[in-house]
Amino acid sequence: MVSGRKPTARNRTGNVDKNAAGKNSAVTSLALPNIAALIADGEITVGVLRPIGCVATATDRHNCLAMLVRGRGETLTQLLTRLDLAIAKAFTEDIFTDEINSPSNTS
Repeated sequence: MVSGRKPTARNRTGNVDKNAAGKNSAVTSLALPNIAALIADGEITVGVLRPIGCVATATDRHNCLAMLVRGRGETLTQLLTRLDLAIAKAFTEDIFTDEINSPSNTS
């Protein structure tokens, strides 16, 4: 017997409700200029990295600019704002932030 989650049927519409974003003022007022500049030629990733937890990373074609660990009680908005600031530091000062491989996150 195979165990695991069974796929659930999803209602797929093929597009996002553009009016829904306007209803959440916290999202619409969030300005992340460095993330916007980066994703023109790079990428960001937000997700779970076990056993560390939720992380956010930013890379361009050649370098990992920032790797952040989401703090306890930190909102997604706060994490993305910190990521935007870390990207700015990498762009302007060549300082690359790595919270994932810091001594406090290694066994």
